[in-house]
Amino acid sequence: MRTTKKKPLITLKKITKSYYLSNQEFPILHGIDLIINRGEFVCLMGPSGSGKSTLMNIIGCLDTPNSGEYYLDKDDVANFNKDQLADVRNKYLGFVFQNFNLLPRQSALKNVSLPSFYAGEEKSGRAKELLEKLGLGDRINNKPSEMSGGQRQRVAIARSLMNDPDIILADEPTGNLDSKSAKEVMEILSKLNKEENKTILLVTHDDFTASFAKRIVNLKDGKIV
Repeated sequence: MRTTKKKPLITLKKITKSYYLSNQEFPILHGIDLIINRGEFVCLMGPSGSGKSTLMNIIGCLDTPNSGEYYLDKDDVANFNKDQLADVRNKYLGFVFQNFNLLPRQSALKNVSLPSFYAGEEKSGRAKELLEKLGLGDRINNKPSEMSGGQRQRVAIARSLMNDPDIILADEPTGNLDSKSAKEVMEILSKLNKEENKTILLVTHDDFTASFAKRIVNLKDGKIV
């Protein structure tokens, strides 16, 4: 029987990160080594202050490490400049946040279309298709204030898919949801992983949310344990 070799999509080598305040150093990450293969569903877990959000921000090209190597596919993005990092985020990464991060005065359709606008071509047709696919066909013209938390998070998921990214980064995506909505959101992410081979990286402190992942990486005091 022929076996398919897994291909690393995210490779971190000896990643460190510190923040500085009044010339005092506050180390956050201490030499992180991590490989995430294409098509994996990985969860980062750990107590507050463990470094999981900082690690997520580095993987999401929202922050840069002080030292170490970060390969996204074959590109060493650890040394990319701000414009290059923005290009990586726009083309390869989709984000889902705990607080949804939707524009309050814009419709669901406009919110979902936003990534394509930044890419230089607004695609309202694709935005509409994504909203319909996620069961929000009747909410296309609604503003966030006119939707439930679960519906807003589905809008956020649709937005994360707008540019067909390889990776979806979900930071506490169920943190502001009731249990029914949380289950629905996690089932959507799981389906994207299984049926569309999206690589999912999830940050959570919730055991139920983490149970949808295929692999759990535990962090404590800035180290993988």
